[in-house]
Amino acid sequence: MTTSVQNRGRTTAVAAATVLALFAAGCTSGSDQPSTPTGAATSSGNAGGATTSGSSAVSPSSGTATTGIAWTSCGERLECASVPVPLDWSDPGGKQINLAVIKHLASKPDQRIGTMFTDPGGPGDTGIGFIRGGGDDIDKWGDGRFDLIAWDPRGTHASSPVKCFASDTEAATFWNGVALPSTPTESTAYAARMKDLAQRCGEAMGPLLSHISTADTVRDMDRLRELNGDETITYAGLSYGTFIGQMYANMYPDRVRAMMLEGVVYPLDYLTSAETRSSNDAAGTDQVFNQFLTLCDQAGPDKCALAGHGEPAAARVARLFAQVKAAPIPAPNASPPDELHYSDLKISSFPAMRDPHLWPKYAADLNAAVDGDVTALVTAAQESRSPAAYDEATKSAAISCLDGPASKTVDDWPTVVGNLDASSVMSGSVQGWWLWAPCAANWPASSDDRYTGPWDTQTKEPILLINNRYDPNTAYRNAVRSQLLLGNAALLTSQGYGHLSFNNPSACIEAARTAYLVDLEVPAPGTVCQPDQQPFNF
Repeated sequence: MTTSVQNRGRTTAVAAATVLALFAAGCTSGSDQPSTPTGAATSSGNAGGATTSGSSAVSPSSGTATTGIAWTSCGERLECASVPVPLDWSDPGGKQINLAVIKHLASKPDQRIGTMFTDPGGPGDTGIGFIRGGGDDIDKWGDGRFDLIAWDPRGTHASSPVKCFASDTEAATFWNGVALPSTPTESTAYAARMKDLAQRCGEAMGPLLSHISTADTVRDMDRLRELNGDETITYAGLSYGTFIGQMYANMYPDRVRAMMLEGVVYPLDYLTSAETRSSNDAAGTDQVFNQFLTLCDQAGPDKCALAGHGEPAAARVARLFAQVKAAPIPAPNASPPDELHYSDLKISSFPAMRDPHLWPKYAADLNAAVDGDVTALVTAAQESRSPAAYDEATKSAAISCLDGPASKTVDDWPTVVGNLDASSVMSGSVQGWWLWAPCAANWPASSDDRYTGPWDTQTKEPILLINNRYDPNTAYRNAVRSQLLLGNAALLTSQGYGHLSFNNPSACIEAARTAYLVDLEVPAPGTVCQPDQQPFNF
């Protein structure tokens, strides 16, 4: 969920670190004892609309932290650490878990301003991988004048990860042959499997599963800020990381120096329910897919294989979708031989819609499928059916289920998935099965400390929101609505395509990003940046 990327190879490394395996779419008052965060729970009950069930979730800066982080070298200009934090922030002296944390040292240490914390999104993407894969480019956001700190959020990767199976072999057995459903019979079977998954996760993970909400991660980030010795935070959040940032800014507004949020999640849709969250995640996909087809026709057959067949690209693709929806298409040349299912065809669009650099290859794959060879599309879909992909989706669901539980049960799939399909033909049902269904399957965890507002608390400096106009995973309307929701925010629009601006780079965006992070300069209202190149012309 990104860089000043002049080097496309390095961009790819950053992109890989920010992509969930599949569909998944964070300042002191100057006193020795900072105030309780706005909206945090107190012993007298809920404050500011936070859902806490009377629990007392303390501020990380309430005197419970030890001082400093024990960094050790782990690469060129890289330092790593394992930092203990409370499993339950309502019991800071109780059981601790460890966060895997990484620091990228500023490339201009003599001009160092401070530390920039960053999260790549997910929920559940690896901050460690993000910095290792793209730290040098992220360093450029702040003109080399910030150390960078990222971490694997609790419940993920190297920070007490959610693992619902005792071994990789057990996971492979559970997921063997499983694909997202395309028929009523498959849907009923998949719903039953989600109930089994939820039970397994509860048995395997125990109390941890109820303490990996975004509010827990926000408190973790504030602990890291405190331990690192920063009075205020500079934060860059991407995709789901924008939800972390918006929550932090409202829980700890006096501790924010600067906050740059790109690929914006709209908090109210995210946390109202798993159903509204999945609908929002899918909202931008069809528009981007239609843009892909329109720009393909404009590019012509020399640049887009779907163009120039005596019919619009949209008609050609619609015929393929109708054929696959009626019955799977055999793929005898795939390894192993397989079939292209309707859900596979939808999933195959996911990487390409995020990154317009992939549009020519994706167009060629679709065109081959229209002509009868679905090998490339099936190969892409097979990756989405791997145990590793399901594992990443489960981690993501485990976090989001706490933030916004399902309001329907998984047995209501005909209604819920039908509504999601109506919101997006391309990704509605996919979002539903991947990320709604686990939450709706008697998910065995809930959070007493999830944060639900307020969202209009004012920070000293405006929060900078950045969004592509055509983003398939965080629709542009999210950024528009978040600007109105937040107490002090500015919106910078990129007239580009894909998920996050690094996939359709703009020198204008990069200049504005750096001016904001370094000098706290905010673009004029209504500023729109053009990408440096258009799709099919890279």
